[in-house]
Formats: sequence, structure tokens, C-alpha cells
Amino acid sequence: MRLKRIMLRYFPPGIGLEYIQGGCTKTKEIDLFDLTSSTDIEELAFAVAKGEPLITPNIHHQLVDSLRRLQKKIFSTTIHRFYRHKTLKTHLLPLTNVAFDKFGKKCLTGSYDRTCKVWDIETGEEVHTLQGHKNVVYAVAFNNPSGDKILTGSFDKTARLWSYETGECKQTFSGHSGEVVAVQFDPQKQLIATASMDTTARLYNSATGSL
Repeated sequence: MRLKRIMLRYFPPGIGLEYIQGGCTKTKEIDLFDLTSSTDIEELAFAVAKGEPLITPNIHHQLVDSLRRLQKKIFSTTIHRFYRHKTLKTHLLPLTNVAFDKFGKKCLTGSYDRTCKVWDIETGEEVHTLQGHKNVVYAVAFNNPSGDKILTGSFDKTARLWSYETGECKQTFSGHSGEVVAVQFDPQKQLIATASMDTTARLYNSATGSL
């Protein structure tokens, strides 16, 4: 067996050991329920290593560093303050979902008013209102990392593909017999996936709209 890495588990406290055995990658978890802010990490590391053959002397320092990071993270008293950046208000009815592009410069909002709105995060200005769905727009997504296309899913049982630049609908994906509640682009941008209340998921060709 060969240890690959030590992973931290914040709740409940513990660590994960990822290792190679027989050519396969496996993991095991070690619970640290008694970890407190006053726990002596050196003593804890020796106790963990004593019963674990994956923890050899040459990686003892790595275990100590990992346990210290875990302790610091869990029992940190640092107060994180968050401030409102912008308030986006133009939808007529409640919102259903939001999505950012990869760089955090664009934002999508879906709404019960049957529209998806595209926003410029820096200015807070509305870039487009995507209209065409005949019911609630429940799911929204960018085709990250490029962010030049937008996908929406609706309670009208369809999904739609839009151009970010023009706000024009490029494709409508039909076939579900229930509300579309999740949409996603594949990493190669050739397929789009939809999930529906009809208990099915579908894969469509993003260029042709066919299954």
C-alpha cells in the first residue's frame, strides 16, 4: 500500500487517507471526534500513526500539518464579514435560480415571471431579458468557461439555448412530459443535459437540438 494524500473532513472531524493498493485507488477515513481547540496535535499524530500502517515515519510531518490545519479551521474564531455588492431588482415575480459565469462577471436569474435575466455584475445593469418560455424558468446555466451561451429549463417542459451576445434563442429542446428542473452543458459543449419531473434525463445535441 502507498499513501497518495491526506484529506480533511471538517464535520464530523476526521481525516481521509487516499492510497494505492494493487493498482487501485482506495480511501479510508479516520474519525477524530475528540478533537478540540486544546488537543495536542503531536500526541494526536502519534496516536493516529500507531494504529495505521499507511502513516509511516517519513510522512509524520505531513500528518501533523494536516491535523493542525483541521484544528485551526474547525476552531477558528475569525469573524468573516460579508457586504452587499448589488441588489438586482426587475423581475415581476419571485426568483427560482441563479448562476455565475466562470469569471464572476456575469450572472443569470430565473423567475416565476417566465423570463431569465442576464446581468453585468460590476455595474448591476441588466444585459438581456430572455423571453419565450411559457411557464416558470426554473433552471439556468452558462456554458463555462467561455460563457457565450446560456441554457434555461422551464416548467413548460422545454429547455432553450440562447446567445449571450444577442439574447436570441438558438434552439428549443422538447420531449419531456414533465417540468424541466435542471440543465447543464457538457465540458466539450457538444451536448446539453436536462432533468425533468417526468423522472427522466435527456441528452441533446447542442447544435441540432436532436436527441
